[in-house]
Amino acid sequence: MLGHQIVGEVIEVGRGVDGLLPSRGADVEVGMRVGVPWLGWTCGQCAFCLRGEENLCDRARFTGYTLDGGYADHVVADARYCFELPREIDDAHAAPLLCAGLIGYRSWRFARDAQRLGIYGFGAAAHIVAQVARWHGQEIYAFTRPGDTSAQHFALQLGATWAGGSDQPPPVLLDAAIIFASVGTLVPLALRALRKGGTLVCGGIHMSDIPAMPYALLWSERTIRSVANLTRRDGVEFLALAGRIPVETHVETFALANANDALGRLRSGALTGAAVLLP
Repeated sequence: MLGHQIVGEVIEVGRGVDGLLPSRGADVEVGMRVGVPWLGWTCGQCAFCLRGEENLCDRARFTGYTLDGGYADHVVADARYCFELPREIDDAHAAPLLCAGLIGYRSWRFARDAQRLGIYGFGAAAHIVAQVARWHGQEIYAFTRPGDTSAQHFALQLGATWAGGSDQPPPVLLDAAIIFASVGTLVPLALRALRKGGTLVCGGIHMSDIPAMPYALLWSERTIRSVANLTRRDGVEFLALAGRIPVETHVETFALANANDALGRLRSGALTGAAVLLP
């Protein structure tokens, strides 16, 4: 999605704005540095919202998709869905926290009890989650495209215990695994890498079809679950944690006029970390 992780300074507060920033017990103010995440609005009235599952709201609106995104010098956003950002992290390095970080954090929440955690697809979300997991004392087993030694080296630099191709089995069975790559064929491979009772989390919005597989891979109480969007609670928890660790995002910056160059490098897999556009 285009422009769905926005960092900026508040230059005007609209008339009638009475919402509080989720991470702050006061109104948004001019001059405040805020982040605009993927989740831009929810109805607040449906069963999902009332249960604290606003990420599943049927009427939700999303930044850069059903709301205007950040490929611009200025943007209008709902104050109730913006976040104050950690002072320890500058604008360019804070931007990837707002989707890659938040979706990654929500995915990690369902695997936080794992001692041995596998991560499939070592890109923008994975390199943030790996730092959160290592801070909590977890062992990371990183799976990349077969033969992608640069991504494997990157994972090892971030403290991974092991890194290899997605076609390789890990040296030990895993307690949990997260798939960030949008490749359905990874699901049976990841299930094979899990111990009995292990959890597999699919962290992408889209994924290619999952192939037919023997039930034995799922048996022994292994679990598959998906992750959809984020809640404001995720944002408050994660951004506070990101400032404490502090999370170091790896970014490549591009001028706004060179957005197509950034997209080209993303499509070709030539990026390490995340691309950030600077107006």
